[in-house]
Amino acid sequence: MTAAGAGPRTAAIVPAAGRGERLGPGTPKALRLLGGAPMLVHAVRSLARARLVDLVVVAAPPEEVDQVRTLLADHHDGASLQVVAGGATRQDSVRRALAGLRDSVEVVLVHDAARPLAPVELVDAVAAAVREGADAVVPALPVADTVKRVEGDTVVETLDRSTLRAIQTPQGFARATLEAAHLAAEGEEATDDAALVERLGRKVAIVPGAEEAFKVTRPLDLLLAEAVLTRRRSGGVR
Repeated sequence: MTAAGAGPRTAAIVPAAGRGERLGPGTPKALRLLGGAPMLVHAVRSLARARLVDLVVVAAPPEEVDQVRTLLADHHDGASLQVVAGGATRQDSVRRALAGLRDSVEVVLVHDAARPLAPVELVDAVAAAVREGADAVVPALPVADTVKRVEGDTVVETLDRSTLRAIQTPQGFARATLEAAHLAAEGEEATDDAALVERLGRKVAIVPGAEEAFKVTRPLDLLLAEAVLTRRRSGGVR
């Protein structure tokens, strides 16, 4: 944790301004309930409890900043917390959060609110790898399914899955690297921040991912998340 009188060294950004329509219309995805609390609460809780995270910054829907700030204050413990207005896209939200960080921040994690059950140990593993000198670090799991490349409705190639990995969050970055990647990508979109770093030609390292860090995108994922949370609580973990 940060030494007394020093500014935060490691910040975790949660872009949570999206609507998440694949889970159905209505409440933004990050605010959908999981075990009686919004997914965002669970995601922020894991980040804030990590040993190496000093600050969590949530980029919320602009019209709901006060609501989100109040919500998180009621559930929060651990690292310091800030809530800022997010942007129209995920990248816009990350940029806005980055722009407001204090100069003392050297390491930045970016985490999807839709991965509410990422273990604290995973958060620390990513942060530690960046602190040890990596430009960028992503958690990765082997791909279990056979993956084929298609054109239209025809298979044209079966890919070697031994060389493929499913990438999760939190993803970690040296702050200067992430800022440079976002600046270079102005006007271009990517599915994650690591892809922006790859475009700079920088090395992206991997650490072992976690099965519980899966992304809640569809209603079936929400049911699985409820089951995992119930199992955790039966073992005494909030």
